[in-house]
Amino acid sequence: MIKKVFLIAVILLNYLSAKDITIAVASNVSYAMNTLKKEFSRLYPHIKVKVILSGSGKLTAQIKNGAPYELFMSANMMYPQALYDDGLATTAPRVYAQGALAYLSVREQNFSQGLQLLQSPSIDKIAIANPKTAPYGTATIEAIKNAGIYESIAKKFVYAESISQTVSYTITATDIGFIAKSSLYSPQMSHFKKNINYVDVDPTLYTPINQGIVILKNADSSKEVQAFYNFMFSKQAKDILIKFGYLVP
Repeated sequence: MIKKVFLIAVILLNYLSAKDITIAVASNVSYAMNTLKKEFSRLYPHIKVKVILSGSGKLTAQIKNGAPYELFMSANMMYPQALYDDGLATTAPRVYAQGALAYLSVREQNFSQGLQLLQSPSIDKIAIANPKTAPYGTATIEAIKNAGIYESIAKKFVYAESISQTVSYTITATDIGFIAKSSLYSPQMSHFKKNINYVDVDPTLYTPINQGIVILKNADSSKEVQAFYNFMFSKQAKDILIKFGYLVP
């Protein structure tokens, strides 16, 4: 009886001490986020994680305008560095993953042409993330310019607000699109085949996409936020990120 009462007390204490944390996450991580949350919840069942997904630039603007986020996982280092410089982040940006680009078409394509494929008359619309707000969009433009075909295909671009919206455009509204390689590891994308529907973008054509994480001022020394931050550098989190096509430090 005493044991039962003690167990109930412990459960009740854990319930009462349960803490919700809110993290802002770049859209490209959305495909790995459910798995990351599930593993974190297994390790810390008393902490509930609320995720806000959007483009890194848009999330940064929201944070600067007072959005109550406590942790920011960006698609590059520029935005968290800006928040740190402005005193809105309490930790310096740290790389938690390195992303990669792929280009995808729902139709079979001759990818042996490389990016020159994009100049084909059969490619009328190309989905890319907005380079002004999405780091993967910036990397896409850099790759296309380095391939020497920007001027000839710029009129074909269909801009998406985030890299996840780019995936949607690629599948529903354009002939081909530049997406985060990580998105190809989601169950919904498993029917697409490498070298038939997609290939990696040559990584020498764009600057490595170092993705940065910072604890924000709103965290107010939260142990729960610190726990998630530490988790992102754990072996468990790294294994998940690798599974979703990222490189990890």
